[in-house]
Amino acid sequence: MLQEVMTAPGEISFREVPVPAPGPDQVLVRIKKIGVCGSDIHVYHGKHPYTKYPVTQGHEVSGEIAALGQYVSDFQVGDRVTIEPQVFCGRCHPCLHGKYNLCEKLKVMGFQTVGTASEYFAVDASKVTLLPEGMSYDDGAMIEPLAVTVHAARRFPDLHGARVAILGAGPIGILLAQSVKAFGAASVMITDISDTRLQIARSVGVDYAVNTNDRDFGDALLDCLGPDKADVIYDCAGTDITMNQAIQNARKGSSIILVAVFASTAHVDLAKLNDSELDLNTSMMYRHEDYVDALRFVAEGKIQLRPLQSAHFAFRDYRKAYEYIDANREHTMKVLIDVDADN
Repeated sequence: MLQEVMTAPGEISFREVPVPAPGPDQVLVRIKKIGVCGSDIHVYHGKHPYTKYPVTQGHEVSGEIAALGQYVSDFQVGDRVTIEPQVFCGRCHPCLHGKYNLCEKLKVMGFQTVGTASEYFAVDASKVTLLPEGMSYDDGAMIEPLAVTVHAARRFPDLHGARVAILGAGPIGILLAQSVKAFGAASVMITDISDTRLQIARSVGVDYAVNTNDRDFGDALLDCLGPDKADVIYDCAGTDITMNQAIQNARKGSSIILVAVFASTAHVDLAKLNDSELDLNTSMMYRHEDYVDALRFVAEGKIQLRPLQSAHFAFRDYRKAYEYIDANREHTMKVLIDVDADN
C-alpha cells in the first residue's frame, strides 16, 4: 500500500509498505478521507514543538472497515467509521480517573506516533466509532475537530440559555459556535478580522459576526449581548490580543475558556483577571462521549460541516494541499485529502 511520510519540514514523500494485518483486538480500516488541521500545518512548517521527523500524518479521518481481528465482534467488514487518534497509557492518574485525554504519556497519531495517512490503517477496535447511516466520508473526517469543540463547550457547566462570545472564526471557532448552540446557548457572538470567515459563520447560524478590525470588541460585546455581556468567552485564536480582549471586557465573575494553542509564551493582564475574579479555564482534545455527541449533533442537523469544507486534493497531492492552504489562508477552512479517490 501507499503511505505518506513527511521527512522534514515542507518535504513529503510516499513509500510502498505492506498492508498491515490487524491484531487480535484491532480492525483494518481502508482510509477514505483525511482532514488537514492547524497542527498539521505547524508540522509542515517545522513549528510543532512535539513532533519529530520522519512522521506519517493524519488524525482527522474516515474510512471503511476492511478486516477484523480475531476477537473483534462489535464491528463488521464494510462498516463506515472514524478513528479517535489518542494513544494513552491507561495507568496514570488522569487515565484512571476517566481523563485519558490528559494522559501523562499521551501520544497522538500523526504527531508522536504513526498517523493514518496510508491506504490502510490497523487500529485498536476501541478507538473506532461508527458513522451514522448516510453520513458522508467528508463529514466523517471532520468529527475529530468537531469533538474538540464539543469538549470545549462542555467546559462551561451550563450552556442552556447562555450568552456566549467566541474569539476567532477559523474552523474550530465556527464549529464551537455551532456546538454551544447545540447545547442550548441562547445567543452567540463570534469575532475575527476576516470578512470571509465571518460570512461562513453567519451561514451556519451564528447570531452575531463581528470584524474587530472595524469595531471595538468591548463595544460589540455590549451591543450584541447586552449590558450583562457574555456568560462565557472562548478564545479560539490564541494570541495576546484576543486573550487580553477577553480579560479586559469580560463581565466580572464570568468565565474565559482557552481553546486555542498559544504558539509562544503569553503576555496577558493577570492583574485584571484577578481584579474581576474571572475563571480562566482550558480545554484539551476530547473523550469518547464528545465523539458520540458530535455525531449526534450532525445527524440531528444541529451542526453543519459542509460549509467549512474548502477543497479536496488527491492523496499523492498532499504537499499541494499545504501549498494551497498557505496561499489561501483567509479563504480556507477545511482541506480534505482523498485517499480513496473513488469515494
